[in-house]
Amino acid sequence: MAKSIQLDVNGKKQELEVDEEEPLLYVLREDFGLNGPKFGCGLHQCGACMVLVDGKATYTCIQPCRSFEGKKIETIEGLIDNEEKLHPLQQAFYEDQAAQCGYCLNAMMMAALELLRNNPKPSDQDIRNSLDLVICRCGTHSRFIKAVKRAAQSTSKF
Repeated sequence: MAKSIQLDVNGKKQELEVDEEEPLLYVLREDFGLNGPKFGCGLHQCGACMVLVDGKATYTCIQPCRSFEGKKIETIEGLIDNEEKLHPLQQAFYEDQAAQCGYCLNAMMMAALELLRNNPKPSDQDIRNSLDLVICRCGTHSRFIKAVKRAAQSTSKF
């Protein structure tokens, strides 16, 4: 049954008529047109659907959209500034050619962003623990770790 809910996505509040049990992932992709979060496993296990919710890396594939009302949702699309320059984290991932197929890339960056906001100078183990939230089927974790380390060395605020 459709109900009116209000979501704050990438700093824009929008009221929607949706089935409040619809997973947030589908609302982000279908109603907001944001394709960064991906469908992977549908079981809250692989992390492809990850976004930041109130600054915390969160799976969205089965969580009902109603549970995100009043919370700040950030997707990978929200990282690009008005000048459309790459975010420092995106730039680091690009420079280190971190992704192979790229399916997990957006979720890896969201997990890394949460880490860098809370710990601007993480250890390798901190980075590994953060990125463990997302499964990379191509096995390029070492390049992701290198990219997060590069981003942490930048002078940018995350």
